Amino acid sequence: MTEQKKTQDSPPFYISKDQEAQLRLAAEKISPSPAITQASSFDEYARQLMVPPAVMDLARKAADIRFTTWEIEGIRQLLAPGTADKVPLLRQILIEKSKLDSSHPPYIRVACTGKGDYDHIAAAHGYEVTHEGDYGSPVVLEIWPAQHYSPMHSHGETTGIVYCLAGQLDVMCYAGLAWDAEKRGLLTLTPGQCAWLTKDTYAVHKVFCPLDGGPNPTPLLNDTGDFGASFHVYLNQDELGVATVNDSDSRDAFDYIDEVTHEKKQFQTYSDLSWRVLRSVLAQNARDW
Repeated sequence: MTEQKKTQDSPPFYISKDQEAQLRLAAEKISPSPAITQASSFDEYARQLMVPPAVMDLARKAADIRFTTWEIEGIRQLLAPGTADKVPLLRQILIEKSKLDSSHPPYIRVACTGKGDYDHIAAAHGYEVTHEGDYGSPVVLEIWPAQHYSPMHSHGETTGIVYCLAGQLDVMCYAGLAWDAEKRGLLTLTPGQCAWLTKDTYAVHKVFCPLDGGPNPTPLLNDTGDFGASFHVYLNQDELGVATVNDSDSRDAFDYIDEVTHEKKQFQTYSDLSWRVLRSVLAQNARDW
């Protein structure tokens, strides 16, 4: 397995090994617990008692969601580098996204309902693309290629969960949205575990897939099909019985910190692909194995 060399000046978290260890310990002590898992101690049980009921309800409803073995293998094949003659669907989307934004390695957002910006690429591969709805959805599947990560970002005044479905994900929690914001804790999610957020707690974070990036990665694209996957649910304040104030307080737009300029910017949410299209591609490829 290729060792991923990290220094204090390296992305995604720009911390030393000693700082990483301290932040992992901090994540195990702060209250309420930033992760929802099966409690294995009295302390952990008490910390999870402080998680808001609305969040726990979302976590309980997601608890039985799993990828099948053929879905995991299918996604891995669609992320693999491919050849000069044939670039798999998800790798092609990553390439297109890296051309549009070179500030950080891209990841893929899949609309569980509605449309995706790159659904037409699937159609160009000969897959039938039929769906209804629009981009906006409280439910999103995110696919994180190994060694790829998000910029630091805020989910405004939404309430939600980041539920790990496959692989492994590291989540850094911040005290605020600024390049030099205090890092509150670093946690690792494996399938069945989730991080959470509300407008008052853990609203700012960064997500990273720490798996092996392959032997010949570039700054923006890895060299493997390995990945982590997470299921995200974000509820607006009006869906919790509280009025929404403006775009960045809802899931329609999130504020983030640019990895290059360190400036705060706004991200208008969209999806790269629709789940209906992705699952159709996975099913057809599985039949061809």
